[in-house]
Parts: sequence; structure tokens; C-alpha cells
Amino acid sequence: MATFKITDALIEQIQQLIEEKKNKELTTLLSDLHYADIAEVIHELDIEEGVYIIRLIDAQKTSDVLTELDDDYRDKILEHLSAKEIADEILELDTDDAVDIISELPEERKTEVISYIEDVEHAKDIVDLLRYDEHTAGGLMAKELVKVNENWNVLKCVKEMREQAANVTRVHSIYVVDDNDVLKGRLSLKDLLTTSTRSEVKDIYIPKVDYVYVTDTAEEVAHIMSKYDLEAIPVVDEMKRLVGRITIDDVVDVIKEEAEKDYQLAAGITHDVEADDSVWKLTKARLPWLLIGMFGGLGAASIINGFQDTMNIYPILLIFIPLIQATAGNVGVQSSAIVVQGLANNSIDGEIIKRLLKEFLLGLINGGTIAGIVILVSHFAFKAEYLVSITVAIALVTVIVNAAVIGTFIPILLHKRGIDPAVATGPFITTSNDVLGILIYFFIAKLILGF
Repeated sequence: MATFKITDALIEQIQQLIEEKKNKELTTLLSDLHYADIAEVIHELDIEEGVYIIRLIDAQKTSDVLTELDDDYRDKILEHLSAKEIADEILELDTDDAVDIISELPEERKTEVISYIEDVEHAKDIVDLLRYDEHTAGGLMAKELVKVNENWNVLKCVKEMREQAANVTRVHSIYVVDDNDVLKGRLSLKDLLTTSTRSEVKDIYIPKVDYVYVTDTAEEVAHIMSKYDLEAIPVVDEMKRLVGRITIDDVVDVIKEEAEKDYQLAAGITHDVEADDSVWKLTKARLPWLLIGMFGGLGAASIINGFQDTMNIYPILLIFIPLIQATAGNVGVQSSAIVVQGLANNSIDGEIIKRLLKEFLLGLINGGTIAGIVILVSHFAFKAEYLVSITVAIALVTVIVNAAVIGTFIPILLHKRGIDPAVATGPFITTSNDVLGILIYFFIAKLILGF
């Protein structure tokens, strides 16, 4: 299947068909497109044109298109739709996707939309899911699933499964519960097909089943499903009653959102922003870390200012300041990035001391290698005195070791205090190591050169 690509000609054709209200031709054109491609097309149109398409295509496809739209764009689309129109679209969605849309609406409009949902059970399930925090398993799960009672025989089991499967987009697993809906295990489709119809479910089900609680965080759910390669996982309440299931597509969204957030934090952006957000919103997200960087730079400048007399005696020391700062910042970001990644996927274990020792040794090796090259370059290329070259080399080793240890320790410390360790990367580590690097550089220069 060829990858869909938007062209200017296609957008112009769609806009012309909308303007001329040629609904039949427009429907035919869009009918061959996947709902994700239609969402991509809508993003290239203005809101009125997007609403026109949403109202034109059939409800089942429209509901899928809405889930693919960016949150901000979808909000604008929903503002132009009536509560009845939104309810009709939501009726076609699984409960987890329906909740994602409804939760973005104002409270009064949310209540109005729910009142228009004709399927009472569907509406009750949506209301139930709205109670959970969106960043928990309860907020991720869908109510649609296939479950069977352990006391049923295979014949009744198959009959009940057929009825339940009609409301499930994809059947990943068959869950087994007791009379109180407590999760007991899972049922193999192979065992179901190869067993006598008189056999009872409790004699053939598999008691071992992975599950999560409604209060577990989205990150914990993603870790479990990733670790055990699960396509779906059941969700239970405090009494271990089966209340829903989470599928892999929802977990992929969590991983993607978490990666985007960490990337922005590492780049020094404090809020979740998009490229097309307002200038004011982008400024609020970026300015705090830029101010921290500014104060860090001023701190480094004040340290250099305190050694003006030294600069008059050894002006060649100025040449190596960018090298010290860049190396310190790069090593710190490298160390912190590895630690943050390890903390995110729970691959970091053992004592902090051992990890710090490992980074210390790594810093010595890297620092020694770089220092050796710098000694040769500074002495032969810059004609620096032997003692100055030694000073720069020792300062580099010290700065690299210091940056590696700080880049490792800070994220772990923040993680233990319940703070996202991603804030430690980028500007924070770079700025702190810049200042400390300059301070270490001149302190070592003072000890060796004796000024």
C-alpha cells in the first residue's frame, strides 16, 4: 500500500468541491481515503471547511477522524457542532475514545452531549470512565471487552461471546470471571475450540493473567505491556473485579506523549506546546529556562571578571574557556540523558554509589583521552607554555568527571523525590556545569600557575 501524501492540487480540489457544494463528488473522493488520511487533509483546511467534511461523511468514519485530529483543532471543530451531532459521533466510538473527546468539553456541554447518547449503557460506561484521572489505567481503559463466567459450559460460553464481540472492535483476549466479576484468568481460543461443549470454563481456563489496577499510572501500564509484549491488558478495581481493558494503541499514545514531554523538558521548554501555538504561550514555555541560562552565564562572567589580573598575566587561558564550557555541558547532558532514559524504562537498578563510581571512571577515561589531545594541540598549535598545557589538561579531566557525576546524580535525586528527571537535562545541567567548569578551571590554574 502506497503512503498517502497531501498535494496542493488535492487540497485545492477539495476546497473547490466544498465551495460548489458538490457533495456526491466530494464523498466519492474521500471514500477511498483512510480516516487518518482524512484527518490529515482536514488539518490543511480552515475550520469551516473541516466542519463541512465532518458533517458530510458517514458517522462511523467521522468518529474515527475526530480521534485522529490534534486536540486544539478538534476542540475548534466541536465548537461548531451541536450537542446532538457530537453525541451521534460518540455513539460510534469505543468508550475510551469517546471519553477522550467528551472530557475536553466544558461541563455544561459535556452533560448535554451525554444526555443525547441514545445507547443508555454506552452513556453509563462513559460517565463511569470520566471519574478516573486521564493519566491512570482507569483513564486509559475501555469498557468494551469479552468476558465469560467460570461456571459456564463451553456451549453457553460461545453464545455469550458472540453477543459481546458485536460491541468490541477487536477481540484480543477472553477474560474469565467468577459470579462477583472477580478476574480469575484468561481463556485460550484454541482450548475453547478443541474442548467438548459440555466442559466447564473453570476446567480449561488459564489462571495466569497479567493485569493492572485502575489507580496504576499510565507509565506503569506502558512499562508492563512493553515488558511482556502485550496487545491488551485487563484492568481491575481494588477488589480485583474486572472493569475494563487497555489496548496497545492507547499505550503507544502514552509513550509518544511522554517522549514528547521529556524531549521538550530536555530542551528547556516547561509546558506542552505545539509549533502553531500563540507567541505568548510559546514565550511562557521557553522563557523560564532561558532566564536560568542567563543567570548562569552572568555567574560564569562574574567568575571570569574576578580573575582579570590573571588574564593579564596568562591571556592564553581565555582561549580555552569555550572548550571547558562546551565539554562540561556536553558530558553533563550525555550522562543525564542516559540516566533519564534508564529511569523512564525502569532499566536502572542497583545502588547510586555504584552508578556514580561507574560514571566517575568513565569520566576519567574520556577526560584523559581528551586531555592528551589538548596538551598536544595547545602546546604545538597555540604555542602554550608546558605548564599552561598541563593546567588545561588537568582542568578538563576534573571538569569532565564533575559533569558526569552531576549529570548522573541530579536526575536520580529528582526521581527519588517524585520530580520528573527530564527537567535535569538540557539547560539545567548545561548551565550548572558551565558555571562549575569555569570555577574549577581557574581554581586549578591558580594552584598550578601560582598567581
